[in-house]
Amino acid sequence: MGQVFFRKLSRWQADGDREELADLYVAAYREAPGEEYRNRERFLARLAEDVQRQGFGMVAADDEEGDDDEPAGVAYGYPLHRDGSWWRGFVGVVPDHVEELTASGKVFVIAELMVLPEHRRRGIGSRLQERLLSASDAELAVILVDPANTVAQAALRAWGWDRFGELRPGTGDSVRHVLTKALPG
Repeated sequence: MGQVFFRKLSRWQADGDREELADLYVAAYREAPGEEYRNRERFLARLAEDVQRQGFGMVAADDEEGDDDEPAGVAYGYPLHRDGSWWRGFVGVVPDHVEELTASGKVFVIAELMVLPEHRRRGIGSRLQERLLSASDAELAVILVDPANTVAQAALRAWGWDRFGELRPGTGDSVRHVLTKALPG
C-alpha cells in the first residue's frame, strides 16, 4: 500500500461524483446480494439531500498506488440545523448544554464515514474524521452508529468518541447509537 493523500471536496464535486461515491458505499459495506441495490439507492438519496445542507463538507482519502479513481475512503457531514430537529427521536432528554450548542450552530454531524475493507487498519478512518472536523468551528461532533456495528463503535471510542444515547431517526427506522466528541473550541 502506498501513501494516502487527503483532499477536500466541495458540494458540487461531491454531487458530481455521486455515482462513484455510491460505488464506494456498496464496496465499503458489502451486503447480501439484493440489498446492495436498495442501500445504494438510499445512500444516493441521502447524499443528494445532504450536499444541499448549509456547511456541508467532505474529505476523501486517495491511495497513491490505486489503479482507479475510486477513493480509499470518504467522510462527510454538516452542522446541525439550529432548530434542534435532528434530535427528534432521541431516547430520553437531550441535555441543556447540547441543546444550547445546537441552537448556536456549534454541533457538527458526521453523516458518513466509510473506508474500503482493503484500506482499513491504516489510520485512514481516524484521519478522515479528524480532517473533516478540523474544518468546522463546532464544539461538539455527533455520529450515528448501528448498534450491531461493534467494530465501528470500538474504532470511534478509540478515537475519543463517547456513547451519548440512542436515537430513532424516523418512523420504522431502527434505533441508532449516538456518539459524541468534544472538539477544541
